[in-house]
Amino acid sequence: MLVSMLVEDMLADFGCAVVGPAPDFDRALDLANSADIDAALLDVNVAGQAVFPVADALKARGVPYAFASGYGQAGLSEEHQDAPVLQKPFRQADLERTLSGLFDRDAA
Repeated sequence: MLVSMLVEDMLADFGCAVVGPAPDFDRALDLANSADIDAALLDVNVAGQAVFPVADALKARGVPYAFASGYGQAGLSEEHQDAPVLQKPFRQADLERTLSGLFDRDAA
């Protein structure tokens, strides 16, 4: 929870309004399906459960997302290999670059 609070602070520094964090898979999926969001940063595991269905829900809505993972691209399922990955641990500049890339990618 401490890490998610730090990420939330980083996002607030960028002027983002944070909808999460989601404490469990069901809440993450609910947010992905119904929240008014511009982009999402997903930890590959939420409370021990793979978050790929959440990514699928975001993709179906056209919401850009990136994964945060200590395993890099190797931590993603085959279907999600094209998604951006923010390698843990990361700095605020890494997070900012990843978010900018999401919006650039979405505009293309």
